[in-house]
Amino acid sequence: MRIFERLESEVRGYVRSFPTIFTKAQNAVLTDEGGNQYIDFLAGAGSLNYGHNNPVIKQALVDYLASDGIVHGLDMATSAKKHFMRTFEERILKPRKLQYKLQFTGPTGTNAVEAAIKLARNATGRQSVISFTNGFHGVTLGSLSLTGNKKYRDAAGVTLSNVHHAPYSGYFGHDIDTIAMLDKLIGDPSSGVDHPAAVIVECVQGEGGLNVAGMNWLKKLEQLCHRYEILMIVDDIQAGCGRTGTFFSFEPAGIRPDIVTLSKSLSGYGLPLSLVLLKPEHDVWKPGQHNGTFRGNNMAFVTAAAALDHYWNDSKFQASIEKKATIIAQFLDKLVQSYPAAAITRRGRGMMQGLAFEDPALADRVTELSFQNGLIIETSGGRDEVIKLLTPLTIEPEKLLAGLDILEQAVADTVGEMNSQPSKTKKVTA
Repeated sequence: MRIFERLESEVRGYVRSFPTIFTKAQNAVLTDEGGNQYIDFLAGAGSLNYGHNNPVIKQALVDYLASDGIVHGLDMATSAKKHFMRTFEERILKPRKLQYKLQFTGPTGTNAVEAAIKLARNATGRQSVISFTNGFHGVTLGSLSLTGNKKYRDAAGVTLSNVHHAPYSGYFGHDIDTIAMLDKLIGDPSSGVDHPAAVIVECVQGEGGLNVAGMNWLKKLEQLCHRYEILMIVDDIQAGCGRTGTFFSFEPAGIRPDIVTLSKSLSGYGLPLSLVLLKPEHDVWKPGQHNGTFRGNNMAFVTAAAALDHYWNDSKFQASIEKKATIIAQFLDKLVQSYPAAAITRRGRGMMQGLAFEDPALADRVTELSFQNGLIIETSGGRDEVIKLLTPLTIEPEKLLAGLDILEQAVADTVGEMNSQPSKTKKVTA
């Protein structure tokens, strides 16, 4: 590990949490230089929904490269791009009766968010954007202005402006209607909140700590946007591509956002690919007005199309996600009940669930012990107090249960350590 400490920037993150050198991976298992195997509950921070080196997707890529297919094509028309667009329309848009234009942005999620808010401002002629508490949308300056976490915001080096952060669903407790609060602020000319171009929201906040927006809350948010002619952007970069059960996280709410951002598992193979879906009436871009050298990863087009064709051609894959989500929920609920001293609760939806600890130090210790016992898992939330499960959606049931067992043992060991520590309460002597 010395070369990483000597040459790589101090900004490095995951290598600190998982200090070993990985050499290969298959589905939900990572192997390091020493031959040690780890069950992967991180899955590339949600970019490997179909697992590491998925054989079906890999073969499609190998065949494409062997045929000398176009690897880099700017935003020119290629056979790979054509096939992806047709497949996305047939497998995703048409079955859901959705009509969106496709904009290919730079290769990362934050590029898609930057394009989305820039488009909203061009389409409406307004500048302000509404984001939500605990939201995370990326770390380039436009996306960072939408992000709530102080740790990331402090690194900006400049003032982050033109965004109002509103309370998310349940932020003040489930009895407080935060949409009514937002409605009052937007409608009151003396509130100090400018009429926004857009509202951007995650249906399940990933980095923010697995906070889940209520379905009725999302419907009311959409109604508010329509009433004030505000564009509704759903950031589905982490919660999309099946992570919450349906392909889009907003489907159960029955809403139809004006703009949707996708990335992470869109390529199906961990290759960088980002996409903005926009209703045709909002496509006000002039040719080349938002561009970039890497606006279309043709290798990612190939793997994305293969993933959509293989996993989203019927309802079987979605049904398998629901079954595994139930296993996770039941296991975590039992774990919460078994260790009341840890003061933990279950959060999340679908296969995007986790454990929220009252004490962030306990969450950190659980992930540390999990790694020592062969499980890769990370924390999220404003204080890193939430342990987040992001297993591949394709994980074998036995591997899922094995990973959950490691997690439970780590919780048990952490609680044991906590109980063995001497009391800090001072004795009162007569």
